[in-house]
Amino acid sequence: MTLPRIPNIPLNTGHPIPQLGLGTYKLSREDTPRIVEFALSKGCRHIDTAQMYGNESEVGQAIAASGIPREDVFLTTKLDNSNHEPAAARESFAASLKLLGTDYVDLFLIHWPLPDQYGGDFLTTWKVLEEFAADGRARSIGVSNFQKHHLETLIEGSDTVPAIDQIELHPYFGNREVSEFCRKNGIVVEAWAPLVRGVVTGEPLLAGIAAAHGCTPAQAVLAWHLAKGHVIFPKSASPARIEENLRSAEVHLTIAEVEAIDELDRGEAGRTGYNPDTMKRVGQ
Repeated sequence: MTLPRIPNIPLNTGHPIPQLGLGTYKLSREDTPRIVEFALSKGCRHIDTAQMYGNESEVGQAIAASGIPREDVFLTTKLDNSNHEPAAARESFAASLKLLGTDYVDLFLIHWPLPDQYGGDFLTTWKVLEEFAADGRARSIGVSNFQKHHLETLIEGSDTVPAIDQIELHPYFGNREVSEFCRKNGIVVEAWAPLVRGVVTGEPLLAGIAAAHGCTPAQAVLAWHLAKGHVIFPKSASPARIEENLRSAEVHLTIAEVEAIDELDRGEAGRTGYNPDTMKRVGQ
């Protein structure tokens, strides 16, 4: 069986990011090496982890064991909420590189803006990330869970427009204000919880679209994300589901189907995770 052809999207740094990858949130340390290595063997070339996930070492081990050259794997990790102070950001980033077994990451993100913590000063943290980009240890830098006004603070107060904003986004929550701001400012949108943890796949509309394309409802949703230009990295510990997710790159929806899925948007009522304006969690 041939490997799926997964498209790349150019970032504002000039580096390409594979539009479909593997997320490792809540993958256990025991499962992570097996799952990541399997995904890589099936054509995945984009792995997303974070300091908060506690599995950076296992992700690095899997990439090394895969035999795939490091430069062929797009690797993302993220700054933990407890590491926003400049010294902690520098120290923890160096620790992440060591755990991952690499001298650079392709993308490093601030995981949450935490406007109610650190005096609301995520701009100083962002300027530390600019150091990592300047010395080449982070090929691109970006953010996660930043709202429009958070992004405006970064753009107005620094020399770097984030390459990525990784946000909750799925058919039930289009996160339209943020995604539109990103589009206008050259920031690529990454969608976490792209399948609403599987809930959205029960929609009758998706069953009909899936039947028309000979795919699963989950593949139809992931194809919707791809058609809209989102980068996605669904997490699964199931080899069969990982292959299914990767094969969604071969499903091509019509404009009418994309627009029909758009109509499932419930606005703020569709959000399932923390609101970035009020999220305060710093400890594990």
